[in-house]
Amino acid sequence: MASTYTALGVELMATGENAGTWGTKTNTNLNILEQIAGGYTTQDIAGGAQTTALSVSDGSTGATLAHRMIEFTGSITGNQIVTIPLDVQTFYFLRNSTSGAYTVQFKYASGSGDSFTFSATDKGDQLVFATANDGTNPDIDTLAFGSGDGDVTLTGTQTLTNKTLTAPAIGTSILDTNGNELFLLTATGSAVNELTYANAATGNGPTFTASGETNVDININPKGTGVLKSGTAAVKIAGKESIWVPAQAMYPNSTSGCADLAQVELSNGPEIKTLDFDKDSDEFAQFAVAFPKSWNESTVTFQAFFTADSTNTGTTSWALNGVAIADDDSINTAFGTAVAPTAKAMSGTANDLAVTAESGAVTIAGSPSTDEEVFFQIQRDVSEDTLTADAKLLGIKIFFTTDAANDA
Repeated sequence: MASTYTALGVELMATGENAGTWGTKTNTNLNILEQIAGGYTTQDIAGGAQTTALSVSDGSTGATLAHRMIEFTGSITGNQIVTIPLDVQTFYFLRNSTSGAYTVQFKYASGSGDSFTFSATDKGDQLVFATANDGTNPDIDTLAFGSGDGDVTLTGTQTLTNKTLTAPAIGTSILDTNGNELFLLTATGSAVNELTYANAATGNGPTFTASGETNVDININPKGTGVLKSGTAAVKIAGKESIWVPAQAMYPNSTSGCADLAQVELSNGPEIKTLDFDKDSDEFAQFAVAFPKSWNESTVTFQAFFTADSTNTGTTSWALNGVAIADDDSINTAFGTAVAPTAKAMSGTANDLAVTAESGAVTIAGSPSTDEEVFFQIQRDVSEDTLTADAKLLGIKIFFTTDAANDA
């Protein structure tokens, strides 16, 4: 009776056969079994779309399908199919090390049984079981290992479901399911401050909290002309702000004061209220502002809004100075240094609006702080301008900087 062979090529010697060669054949069988138990081999599948059949090598070592781990290699330019005979029953560690964005399918040589396919972008590993569970339609089952069943590999693309990640180190970005950027991450080597996110029970909102040192800001920086919004509304943030002070909120100085408030009816549109400053001598007016607590208590700047009932094109120079008075301080305190923007020329048409450029920094005397009243003095400096008519002040816009979110 002649020897027979298993599906993976192990020789089953019949009684009385192979006299004098049992030792050699047994050693070969042991080598085949060692391959099957833990052997590693590569299979080159380079080329265009094709099928590569892995065949048995009866009674000899070296058959690709009789190894525990098979690594597919080569540059592929089309989808690949790798097959094994219908009677093979074993499990394989498969690795896709090919280059080229094409699929690699592992299946039985024929039939409609299940198979396993590495996707075009999956250059990972997979544990499969060749079941030989049917004579004509056996199945290739995938086991929980590598990219095919969702475990993480170094190069594969996997979806993690119900996994707990403890302190994962994420590189430069987090992507959505379409591969588009959700968050870009920038690492700071010496970082000690961070954001802590907490969800919330019914009736409460989730929170982002700064953590780390004792006092930590949270910075959110829109790009370009973008603004920070809540829903469709812009969120107020600390920074440069302005306050409008109309002429009717001012009063002429007792000494060298401008004219009293005048109301002028024009032929069309608004009636205007102005403080008129003479062309021949420096004249002054005053007003006071209690700034919000969110003010950074530093310098301010201003713009003057004025007109003239004249076709003259001369320039007008306005200057502003101020002093801050605290609770229990004497109001009888000198103003700080007056600062003027570039003198503004009239258009040459009577009653046209003229707006100066923004001034340089006006330093307020008296060491300003919260809960103080700031007195301002506005003047026309005729030695610095050329307008040969009264300059009619409509008001000024004061710019100041806040450094807190509100006045709490």
